[in-house]
Order: sequence, then structure tokens, then C-alpha cells
Amino acid sequence: MVKVLRQPILVFMGNVDAGKTQLLDTIRKTSVVHSEAGRITQCIGCSLIPIDTIMKICGPLLSATKMSITVPGIVAIDTPGHAAFTNLRKRGGNLADIAVLVIDIKDGIKLQTLECIEILKQYKTPFVIALNKIDILQGWKSSSSLLMQSLNSQAPNVTQEIETKLYEAVGKLSELGFESERFDRVQDYTRQIAIVPASAATGEGIPELLMVITGLAQKFLEKSLKINAEGHAQGTILEVKEEKGLGITMDAIIYDGTLSQGDTIVVGTLGEPIVTKVKALFEPLPLKEMRGKGVNFRPVKKVSAATGVKISALGIENVFSGMPIIGFHEGLSINQIKEKIREEVGEVLIEAEDEGVVAKADSLGSLEALIKILKENNIPIKKASIGDITKKDIMNAEASLEKNAELAAILGFNVRLLPDIQVPKTIAVIKNDVIYKLIEDFQKWKEEVKKLHESKELEFLAKPCRIKLLKGYVFRQSNPAILGVEVLQGTLKVGSHLMKNDGTPLTEVKEIQHEKKNVNEAEKGKQVAASLLKVTVGRQVHEGDILYSFMPEEDFRKYKEHKNFLSWDEKEILKEIAEIMRKNNPMWGV
Repeated sequence: MVKVLRQPILVFMGNVDAGKTQLLDTIRKTSVVHSEAGRITQCIGCSLIPIDTIMKICGPLLSATKMSITVPGIVAIDTPGHAAFTNLRKRGGNLADIAVLVIDIKDGIKLQTLECIEILKQYKTPFVIALNKIDILQGWKSSSSLLMQSLNSQAPNVTQEIETKLYEAVGKLSELGFESERFDRVQDYTRQIAIVPASAATGEGIPELLMVITGLAQKFLEKSLKINAEGHAQGTILEVKEEKGLGITMDAIIYDGTLSQGDTIVVGTLGEPIVTKVKALFEPLPLKEMRGKGVNFRPVKKVSAATGVKISALGIENVFSGMPIIGFHEGLSINQIKEKIREEVGEVLIEAEDEGVVAKADSLGSLEALIKILKENNIPIKKASIGDITKKDIMNAEASLEKNAELAAILGFNVRLLPDIQVPKTIAVIKNDVIYKLIEDFQKWKEEVKKLHESKELEFLAKPCRIKLLKGYVFRQSNPAILGVEVLQGTLKVGSHLMKNDGTPLTEVKEIQHEKKNVNEAEKGKQVAASLLKVTVGRQVHEGDILYSFMPEEDFRKYKEHKNFLSWDEKEILKEIAEIMRKNNPMWGV
């Protein structure tokens, strides 16, 4: 078996509008970015950058550094924002050999950038940072010189701004556990992330960026880039879509072996793996995008790793992005290959706990990333699967309602709620295309449910209050006694039990009237008429008396547990009540 060096798979990722596609356009001399809706990448793009293109761009640098390039080219993948990076999965890791994290020099590290960094960290993918849009800095003078010459020729204020922005990124990366430095100052590429200032608009920094990427790939990834080119094909589905004249096709990355027209392939699905034959193969033309139409492709008899390819085959309607694909080969039966596929898909599709959230995502890779982050945040998962949110998902979420209302939620990453589905008010459907925002939104909702639940618990507790029996306002002395009272603190409620300042239960409030209308309660500052049971004015109670609500010890403890829901006034009156009760029992309410 002869091993050959394949092209490294390079992924461009970063915040929306950071300039990922434009950087690739500058390298390829294409204009894909102008064809995108709103100039924002909508789906995964893959293109082949031949070695001669790299040599042409890096020519002057190659001469200066005396570096020789041994990789046969680069398979470059452009991802929409950050999420589609997770589609590039293979068992136990990620397809990307190396990544370029694109950061807008003005905006710095944003929420989606943080998410990209976390995903790169999860998959242990080496990466380089392109600090893009240096040309928009005020006073920047573009130049056809190499980057270092261009940087050294800028005005002091421009140089200072670049240094400031660069070290802001260095500081943030340090907080996230990464050492980084400008590429020409890196002392150890195994420990430090290289930052390359660049401009997708002018091309400045592009040769240096390519040199750093190819240099890292050759020096540190050579072992993993060596493959048996004639071995069986292994790959991952990027997208499944309908093509005019071809029907349903799969855009895939082949990361190992060779795939030929007529080969039998096994493809993962949510159910039984599909066994089908390759009807036709289409490889993107050098420097062209897989996102483009048919003119960007050429029909081929076979493709070898690493490459992007469009596969035409029958029966692939139920295939999702991120699913594995394996070519049939001698030494393994179809059933053995199907079992390998089942195991790989089954690692992600979990039905785990009796109670927990329902997790939904658009692809196998996205679901895997979502599950990892849910587990990191100690959020239990009842069920996790791929596809849009269905009625069955609502039923699964409802099953958690009885055991734990705080988990009766469906978290949807890059998916939609199918139309005409009624969602009960007790179930939350939380959707977002940023995983960390999704988790954040869920935590906020969970806190609201918890507060609502706790506040409902407090509704049934004895309300704390302190009242004064007003002089000159006795309307009836007994059966029941009716007199004017002022609420000094807390809330007086119908049914409240009252005591004197010695802790002895005295009476119960039968009715409250305010401005000749019956009311259920009266707050601090209100003067009302109250009818009091089992007391006579002049005997058990007197005009001018101060009475307190009689508080069961268990109610007091509940208030202590949920003190966040109490006003300052309520906390103060509860302290007074506790002091009264502890005169007879020092451990009361403790």
C-alpha cells in the first residue's frame, strides 16, 4: 500500500460579515460573495485551490524564506457564519485539518467568533487568525508590497491602532486559554496561535496567510495527511439538494480513499443506512465553488481524497447533512459497513434520560455540537434528533412537564417549527442559529419558570403584616368586631391570623372593606375597615393596639428560601415576627 500526501482540508469560519468568503474570493480571483443573498454566505461552499495558485500568490515569500511547498493543494471550505463547521464531522472529530478564523479588525471577537473558538477547541482543530479589513482603518495606505513592508510604511497612528486591535484579540484569546501573537513574532507554533493582519479587499496579507497555513500543514499535519489513495472512500455529506437534470444529489467531502462512478456506497440516515450506487460524479473546477451551478463542475469517473464532489445516486432523499458515507470494499461485507455507519450515527442520536429537554438540529454534526454544549452546561437531554420540530417533539417535551416544568422545552438549532403545530403555553420552543445564544435563551426561560413556580408557592403562605387599630373608628365591638385599621407594613389579607407582640394567636380577619367595597387584601399605607373574629374591643383588643400577622414556622422557612421574591418591607416585618416568636422559642424558624 503506497501512501500519498493529500490536500489539507482548510475551513474558513468566523462571525457573519467578517469577510470569510471575500478572503477566499481574493485567493481564487472569484466573486462568490456578490452572488450571495445579502452578501452573506447561505450554505457550505467547497473549492479546490491547486498548488500552482498557491505558488503564484506566495512566490516572493517563497524566495525570501526558501520554503518549499510539498502539499498538492488545498481543499478550502467556506462556512455560513460558524454553524456549518459542525457539519464537517467524521467519527471522533472534525474533517477540518486546519481552520482560518476570520476576525473583523474593527469589530473584534464577537459572540459567533467565541462560538467558533469553542467549537475549534472541542475538536482540537489547529487554527490561524486572519485579522481582516485592515484597509478600512482610518489613514491606511494600501500597497502592493509584502505585508511587513506595508505595515512598516504606515503612519504611526495607523500602526498604533493595528497594535491596539491586535492585542485586544491576544488578550481575549488568553482569557479563553490560547496564547497568540502576530505571525512574524510567533516563537513556537505548537503553543501560539498566529495572527495575520489582512485585507480581503486589497489582497494585503493573503500571501502571508497562505504561507502560514501551508507551513503549519506541512510541518505538523503531514502524518495525518498521508492516505492510501486507492483505498475505499470515506466521506461526510455537506448538503443534500435537488439539481436540475440530476434529481437529488449529495455534496460531499471525501477525506480518505477513492470514489469511482458505479461504486456501491453506504450512506447514513436517521433509520437504516442506505445502500446505493454512484450514478455520476461531478468535481468542482479548480478555484470554482461547489455552491455554483453546473458550469462550475466537470463530470469525472473517479475522485481521490481530499476533495469536494457532487454525487448523483438513487434513494438518497432521507439523507441529512453531516451523515457519513463509506464506499464498499473488499474485506468488509455490506452488513459490516452498515453496522459501522449505525454506530457512528448512534453515537450522536441519543434517547437519554427520563426527564430533560428535546434537542433538535439541522445536521448530525450540529446536533453533536449542541449535545456537547448541553452536557457541559449540565442540561439533561430526553431526546436528540435531526430535522424540523414536529408534533412528536411537542409530546416528548410535555412528558417532562409532570416531573420538572423547568425542562419542558425544545431547543432548536438551525431548524424551524413545522406549520400548523399548536404549542401549549407550558412548553417552550426556543430556536436560534447560535448555539450559545440558544443555551442562554433557555437558561433565561428556565429562570422565569422557576420564579413563576416559586412565586405561586408564596401565594399560599401567610402574608406578613403589621397593623394599627385606629382610635375613634370602632364600628362594632364584637361578633365580629369591626374597626378601622391602618396597614403599617406588609399586606393584610382576608383570612390572615393576627397576634399581639407576645406571639399569642388572637384573631382572624373575616372581611376587609375599602371605601365601602369588599376587598381581598390591603397593602402598606392603606386605611380600611376590618372585621375580626373571636375578639371584643376593650377586652382582647384596644384602640391604638399594634397587631402582627401570626406566621406558621413552616411558612417563615419557605419565605427564607425564596427571599429574592420579597420586598425590603416584607423582609423587615418578617424579621420583627421572628424576633417576637423567638422570645418563647429561640430556635423558631431556624
